[in-house]
Amino acid sequence: MQPLPETDVQKPVYKWHHKMFGLLAVIFLFEMGIFLIIYPWASEWDRNYFSSLPLWAQDIWMSNFLRGAISGLGVVNVYYSFVEVFRLRRFSQ
Repeated sequence: MQPLPETDVQKPVYKWHHKMFGLLAVIFLFEMGIFLIIYPWASEWDRNYFSSLPLWAQDIWMSNFLRGAISGLGVVNVYYSFVEVFRLRRFSQ
């Protein structure tokens, strides 16, 4: 078996817009995540368009299960913002 020839692998070149998009993604994901974690448990949750839905949908809207699911999406957004922060480290290398 012959050894594989060594090839020079070039690192990708990142431009300023790649870095800017990554930074904006971090900020957006983190802020949206914090909003989704906090807002379902705030008092304003009861006073919006969706709270005036028909009675059967109002019960679902006021359910703690739905609020928890939306907060769970917020946790996922915050997690992905931290993943993106560590992904941004590739720009500094």
